[in-house]
Amino acid sequence: MATEENKPAAGTTNDSDNEQTQTSATATTAPASDVHTSSNSPTAAAPASAVEPTAKEEHRIPATYASTPAAETAHADEEEEPRGASDSDFGAILEQYEQEQAEKANFQEGSVVPGKVIGINDRGVVIDFGFKSEGLVPLEEFMENGEVMVKRGDEVEVLIKSMESQEGQPVLSRADAVRMRAWDDLEKAYREGTPVKGRIVERVKGGLRVDVDGVAAFLPGSQVDSRPVRNLDSLKNQEIEAKVIKLNRKRSNVVLSRKAVLEEQNESKKDSTLDQLEEGIIVEGQIKNLTDYGAFVDLGGIDGLLHVTDMSWGRLQNPGEMFRVGENVQVKVLKFDRDRERVSLGYKQLLPDPWESVEERFIIGTRVKGTIASVTDYGAFVELEPGVEGLVHVSEMSWSKRTKHPGKLVNVGDTVEAEVLGVDPRARRISLGMKQVQPNPWDTLRERYQIGSRIHGRVRNLTDFGAFIEIEEGIDGLVHVSDISWNKRVKHPGEVLKKGQEIEAVITNIDTENRRLSLSIKDTEQSAWDRFINEHKPGDIIKGKITRFANFGAFVELAEGLEGLCHVSELSEERVNRPEDVAQVGQEMDFRILRIEQDTKKIGLSHRAVAHDEPIVDTKSYSSEARGGMASLAELGGLLNRPTSTDEDKES
Repeated sequence: MATEENKPAAGTTNDSDNEQTQTSATATTAPASDVHTSSNSPTAAAPASAVEPTAKEEHRIPATYASTPAAETAHADEEEEPRGASDSDFGAILEQYEQEQAEKANFQEGSVVPGKVIGINDRGVVIDFGFKSEGLVPLEEFMENGEVMVKRGDEVEVLIKSMESQEGQPVLSRADAVRMRAWDDLEKAYREGTPVKGRIVERVKGGLRVDVDGVAAFLPGSQVDSRPVRNLDSLKNQEIEAKVIKLNRKRSNVVLSRKAVLEEQNESKKDSTLDQLEEGIIVEGQIKNLTDYGAFVDLGGIDGLLHVTDMSWGRLQNPGEMFRVGENVQVKVLKFDRDRERVSLGYKQLLPDPWESVEERFIIGTRVKGTIASVTDYGAFVELEPGVEGLVHVSEMSWSKRTKHPGKLVNVGDTVEAEVLGVDPRARRISLGMKQVQPNPWDTLRERYQIGSRIHGRVRNLTDFGAFIEIEEGIDGLVHVSDISWNKRVKHPGEVLKKGQEIEAVITNIDTENRRLSLSIKDTEQSAWDRFINEHKPGDIIKGKITRFANFGAFVELAEGLEGLCHVSELSEERVNRPEDVAQVGQEMDFRILRIEQDTKKIGLSHRAVAHDEPIVDTKSYSSEARGGMASLAELGGLLNRPTSTDEDKES
């Protein structure tokens, strides 16, 4: 102690000053015997309450710290405490003051400070953030799915937006604090090359938007995976790890790379996986990506392709119907190219092939039910069970010969009944027939129609030899070209009929065994022959027009489609050698009917007999001398046996 008194420290006063200080202190507070002096520190010579601070000390130490319980206790116990205890108390007070001043300096607008939740009300969440200060955070910043995610006593970080609002209370923000911390973390991750975690929010132009603790970052499509990802929407709402490859805080620009993280992970796993892989083994992997043609499965550092055709024994249009990204699956290694690091995987190969026992389950002739899986131009595929489909050809859908597109008969998803027509397990084909489960209309045709019946139908098809007429579903009849008209010589049915035309016809023949139905359009009306014989008889005089000549006479048109024959000897009273000598083609003349042959449908005429009013006799008993060298009527009767208009081809 003597040494300290002889060596005053810098900033201390001399002995005379000490004496004055002690005298003043003794006069105001305590006896001189109770005051301890020190040549080193005049401020420690008396309790803080008994010493007036200097101007400098007044600035540093507020009045509230001039008298504290600790100081008063020290003053009361000065006799018992060793010398220097008051110096320790003052140092603690000074340290506390300086700490609070430092903390107060941090409480500036825009700074992030820790706080504790002390209350929750309708206005918001009340946060105690130190220095005897409380602030308010809007309630929605702590809301998630309609629920408040904090409670009293929770410690959170907040950002001071304003030290004083209209209500006189500091305004705080939890979201801004999280965002600032997130930017700090992103900058650190960018500098150190460490990955960050985020959640994929949505697909944007060129890639994906990722939320990293409230900061919107951009993940380019080329940086999503080591392989091109066509369906970026499948990654939505997934939590990912990525590296920050570009950052600009002023422009709020953050670019991520998930590919960099995956490649680092894959490199560490690839060698081990390649050593274990071989064709035929079953491995477990994770669905990494889905495409239209299949799925990429992460086997551990290397991706394998599970093609859509190897996913199911049945028909599968979209891989997303069976799998989802992130799902763990067991697959079989079908092919493995170690040099090119390519792996082909199969999922359906883990299950028995249903085609191996298809012959035992689908016997020819049995009836089965199934669902229309697809419709083509040539038929419809019916799913009989998962992995097994049969084909109903368009010709086996209906008894009708009229070809319809299968889409007009069935739709995808329809349940149909069919008969098994054939099974080929090697070719994986089953032939089915839908019409076989329906009644065959030809079997009961004779019960519904008879020969001579009149029917109504529609022209379905035209050919060179006739027209096919559909009289009901599955039943077509043929009208031969010769049965179209009595009067016209029809060379092609298209001259008279059109496809789709409604017509009336008469059934002339029914052949159910060969499924043939003969029809006639001309039989729906009376023929020219029937009308003629009903209205005329031998001996009648009628008008006719000469249509053509032959060596033995002239053919005469009596009505449309009906001709008679006038022998050259019956054209004139005089003897002529050629009919052209007494008549011309197209000339109209009067003729007497000499003979009508019902069986052969032939009519004998005479122009010469028109001028004679003599009765007609039986031509078979007419004397050959009656005409004196001219052809007798008996001879004429022989000539009349020559064909008429129905056999013109023989006239030469």
